[in-house]
Amino acid sequence: MPELQTKIREYRARTGMSQSELAELTGVRRETIIRLEKGQYNPSLKLAMDIARIFGTTVEELFSFTDQK
Repeated sequence: MPELQTKIREYRARTGMSQSELAELTGVRRETIIRLEKGQYNPSLKLAMDIARIFGTTVEELFSFTDQK
């Protein structure tokens, strides 16, 4: 089964943004951001696009799926 990989933590670190700040900007709870960063939550298309817009990048740059072996 494919596993979700994200670069959200990396992008947050580059900008000095906290999980709480990102959650507020996207209208979700901080717990959602935590789960996204751990690959435990598949975001809706809208949430993925909102996060990409905030960081000035693409959804494809932030999210990818890898095959587990």
